[in-house]
Amino acid sequence: MKIEILNVTADNLQAVLALHVAPNQVSYIENTAECLEEAEECSFYQPAGLYADHTLVGFAMYGWFPGEGNAGRVWLDRFLIDEHHQGQGLGTIMLTALIDHLHHVYGPADIYLSLFEDNQGALYLYEKFGFRFNGELDINGEKVMVRSYSGNK
Repeated sequence: MKIEILNVTADNLQAVLALHVAPNQVSYIENTAECLEEAEECSFYQPAGLYADHTLVGFAMYGWFPGEGNAGRVWLDRFLIDEHHQGQGLGTIMLTALIDHLHHVYGPADIYLSLFEDNQGALYLYEKFGFRFNGELDINGEKVMVRSYSGNK
């Protein structure tokens, strides 16, 4: 299977906007239109389409966010697999590719994300990849998880 992580451009914008999660997942993640609007407002965000064998199957939004001093964090801020492509193992495949991609783009770094703890499907996936709660809450009240680079591979 050929996996690609491609920037959102005029060529794939409409297809990205058509992506959506299952109805029972809607409360856990913003839709792609809202994500792209946020990316327009904040230059740290990088929205991307997730492709398997040239088919758009998901969406991610990530970035490096500066902190105080030289500190900063790599965030995997959004990650979704379209409803029609769920249940095929693509979450695991795409998260593997995204982690590799983030390390390629930003170098060796811890990766942060946040989620509502009752999002059991996402929680299971992230824990499988070594993400752990760090005791923080984000501005939306979601719990922050981190995957330490030192714990990779």
